[in-house]
Amino acid sequence: MGPEGTTTEELLVAFDRGRTRRLLVCPAWFDEANKLRRFTVEVMRRLDNAGIDSFLPDLPGCNDSLAPAALQTLPGWRAGMEAAAHKFGATNVLAIRAGALLVPAHLPGWHYAAQSGPKLLRGMIRARTIAAREAGLEEQADTLMALGRSEGLVLGGWQLGAAMIRDLETAEPVRAQGHSDIAQSQVGGPGMWLRAEPDEDAKQVDALTAIISDDLSGTSA
Repeated sequence: MGPEGTTTEELLVAFDRGRTRRLLVCPAWFDEANKLRRFTVEVMRRLDNAGIDSFLPDLPGCNDSLAPAALQTLPGWRAGMEAAAHKFGATNVLAIRAGALLVPAHLPGWHYAAQSGPKLLRGMIRARTIAAREAGLEEQADTLMALGRSEGLVLGGWQLGAAMIRDLETAEPVRAQGHSDIAQSQVGGPGMWLRAEPDEDAKQVDALTAIISDDLSGTSA
């Protein structure tokens, strides 16, 4: 779902065999999306082997999307995830990191290492000020935020519009009945998003898959 209720066509990774248990995946965002992409798809492969269908849609404005990144809003992305949940007949949801800001509230599921909007913004602003300092420039976080609210900002190579910046300043994970938190300590080791480059860890993939499949083991029809 694009801005102002418009619709967009986005790419989808799916393991769909028409089974009863159908998991919508709300992915991590921006740089973390790159670092966690392989990890996320490997979890989906293992869930497929466990008899669980799964669906990972691209967010408008991200990856190979033709939608302009600068026009995206948090409500628009939430509406897109709601539309995906209905289209694929999702029965559950797995939100990864900032994906927890987009969870369809009617679906039970899991928040893996959920990240708030303010924390996401702080991390991206901090990375920009460090990069500027290394280039011999001086940028202040407060000044950047003021500019972002009015005009938008480029953070980590992503063009975020002013509406998205303002949305993220107060955005918290969508926590509804039937949602469970999965802490990184339950998966083991440092989070994959902390690594310098995209990577994979079979033990972490297996651990997250086991938590989900074990929770679902008694829910199939």
